Amino acid sequence: MSAQHGADGSESFSGFAEELFRHLPRVDQRRWAAAYVQGLLTTRGKKTVRRMAAEVTDSSTAAQALHQFINSSPWEWGPIRAELIRWAQERTQPRCWTIAPAVLPKRGEQSCGVHRRFIPHAGRTVNCQIGFGVFLSSDTEDLPVAWGMLLPDEWSDQARRLRARIPSDAAASAEKWFLDLTDELAAYAAHGPMPVVADATGYLDASALVSGLSARGHDFVVAVPDNLLVRPGSHLAARQCPEAAPVSAVRLINERPGTVSRLAVPAPADAPQYPTALVHLPRTCSLPGPQHTYRLFAQPDGRGRRGCLWLTNMVKHPLGDLGGLAGRRAEAAGTMDSLERNFGLRDFEGRSFPGWHHHMTLVSAAFTYARLTAQQDMRSIRGFGSGSGAAPDPHAAPWTSLHGQQAQGHRTA
Repeated sequence: MSAQHGADGSESFSGFAEELFRHLPRVDQRRWAAAYVQGLLTTRGKKTVRRMAAEVTDSSTAAQALHQFINSSPWEWGPIRAELIRWAQERTQPRCWTIAPAVLPKRGEQSCGVHRRFIPHAGRTVNCQIGFGVFLSSDTEDLPVAWGMLLPDEWSDQARRLRARIPSDAAASAEKWFLDLTDELAAYAAHGPMPVVADATGYLDASALVSGLSARGHDFVVAVPDNLLVRPGSHLAARQCPEAAPVSAVRLINERPGTVSRLAVPAPADAPQYPTALVHLPRTCSLPGPQHTYRLFAQPDGRGRRGCLWLTNMVKHPLGDLGGLAGRRAEAAGTMDSLERNFGLRDFEGRSFPGWHHHMTLVSAAFTYARLTAQQDMRSIRGFGSGSGAAPDPHAAPWTSLHGQQAQGHRTA
C-alpha cells in the first residue's frame, strides 16, 4: 500500500494509520486505534484516556469508548507490530535489534505482572511492572516496535492469571520469552540477519540467555553482570588440557592487563585501552548442549574508566564494531526515557495483559511515526478523525502475541 503525503511532502497521519491498522477487521476499531495514537501524539502532560479523548473529539462518550477499545476489545496486536516493523524498515537502515528493560511503577497488586523488586538504578524497592522493549536500531534511531512483560513467580497462580487475562502460552520465564522473541524477529529482518543487543544485568539469567541465543544460531552482544562465572580460553582449547576454575567476569578482565584492544575506531593516540578475553561458560546441568567460545570485553564509560562488561559470540568482529553495537543500549535507554516523558509509556489505565500490550503497541506507533516523519507541528494530526462516533465492539477479533498466534480461552465481554 502506497503512503499518503501531505501538501508539504511529509507522510500524512491518515496514510500511516490506514497502513498500520488495516488488519483490524472493523471500521470502528481502526478509527479508535488511530484516535488513541492521535491522543498520544497531541495530548500534553499525562496521557490519561479521558484527557486524550477530550483532545481528539467533542463526543461525551469518547472516553468510555476509548477505554473499552484498549482494555476490553480483543483485537490482535501482533499484525500491527509486524506492520510497524515493516513500515519502519522501509524508512531506516537498521543494524541490530536492541532489547532493553523498562521499569513501570504501579499502585496495588492487581495490575498484570506487578510485583515488588529492588531496582538498582533507583537504589530502592519499587512496586512495578518490568517490561522489555524491542527496538529496531540504526546508527541514528532506536524505534520501539514490540514489547514483552516479565511475569515473576507470584504470577504463576492460575486464578490470578485468569483475572488478568494472561494466555496459557505466555512464557513465565523471561529468558524463554526472550529467546522465542528473537526467533520471531529473525523473520522480520528485511535487510538480512541482524545481531541482538540485550541487557542481562538486572532481570535476566545471563548464562541461560547467552547459551540459548547460541543454541538458536543468533549473533548477539549481551551486557552481563560483573559476577558472571566464566572460564578463560576457548572451549576448544579446554578440551586439550584440564579446564581452569571458573572466575567472575570482572576478575578475569581486571587480571588481564596484557590482553587489550581499542574499542573506539578511530581513536586518539592517548585513548584508554580496555581488556578483552576469549572465554567459555562453565558446563552445568542447567546449561545443556554444546559449548561455545565467546569474547568478553569492557565498554568504556566515556570518562576513561571501565564500563559495562559484554559477552558476544561474534568473536572475529573488530572490537570497534562490537563497541558500536554495545553503545545502542545507552541510546535505547534514552529512547525509553522519551517514551516515558512524552508518549505516555507509564500511563496505561488498566490491569489486563492484553490491555497492556494494546497500550504499549500504540505508544510504539506514536513514537515511530513522530520520529520518522519529523512531526514538530501536530496541527494536521489534531485535525484527523474529529467527531468519532460509536464505541467499538469488544467481540470484534481475537488477540494475539507478536507473531499473531491466537491465545485460547481469554475472550471477554
